Amino acid sequence: MKFTEEQVISEISSIFSPSTLKNPRVVVGIGDDAAVVATDQHSVITTDIAIEDVHFKREWSTAYQIGSKITVANLADVYAMGAEPRYLVVALTLTGDEDMQWIKDLAQGIADTAAASGSVVVGGDLSRGEKIIISVTAIGSSRLHITRSGARVGDSVYVSALPGWSRAGFEILSRNLPESPAFAHALSQFKSPQLDPVVMRSFKSAHSLCDVSDSLIVQAEQMSKASLVTLEIDTKKIEKCDGFADLAAVAETIGCDVWDLILGGGEDHVLLATGGNLPGICIGRVVTGRGVKVLDMKKAPDTWRHFN
Repeated sequence: MKFTEEQVISEISSIFSPSTLKNPRVVVGIGDDAAVVATDQHSVITTDIAIEDVHFKREWSTAYQIGSKITVANLADVYAMGAEPRYLVVALTLTGDEDMQWIKDLAQGIADTAAASGSVVVGGDLSRGEKIIISVTAIGSSRLHITRSGARVGDSVYVSALPGWSRAGFEILSRNLPESPAFAHALSQFKSPQLDPVVMRSFKSAHSLCDVSDSLIVQAEQMSKASLVTLEIDTKKIEKCDGFADLAAVAETIGCDVWDLILGGGEDHVLLATGGNLPGICIGRVVTGRGVKVLDMKKAPDTWRHFN
């Protein structure tokens, strides 16, 4: 054991506490049995868990990247409800063999990514185990939340950005392919995806909304089921969007089907929305029926999943 629990808590608190002290909504921050925050809106609550060798590998990503990535996953879910992220609670399991600098870098990745969205870490927990486990709970606020069940016949279908880059990065790393400038974007989107709050906030007029972290096709099916409609996805519209040619080139280089990446990828923190005149990329329309119809597809995409 390279450190005591008290030392870790002290170091992490020194990273998280300054931002909570500056936030007027935080009544009681880190240091008590629970945090106290002031709110006059609906609270939107979500949680994500990242397990070493399942969701991240220390040989693939820095501690800062790992902290940032799990934070982005939570923030995206809050934005996907049409809400604003406010607070994070972090539960951390360590093995005891980590360097203190690695732990501080992890905390800094969480703190910086939270700050970029206007949210703060207000508490958490620390334990010891055989694997590193990071669990983050995010709390947002909203006066009018958006769900998956609001899609209407006649809506257009949009994504906030082209999905598939994170899956491409995963494939590159898992196949031990040599690094190349052509792979830079894919690797960065897998290791440390970027979340633009301005873009995420621009979908608040959507009729239905969700994050596509479990793949575009899977979450389109969930939206279809919740809304009792059919989402018709037009591959020709996707082929015309910015970035498609670059992703297709990467897919060909690494021996993947580009549609497996786009439709079945996973861990892309991109918004899927229906409505009219929304920003992003229009990829189809909402029609009567049930399910998801992908035009001009010859086979079902290979989707990302936790359990095979």
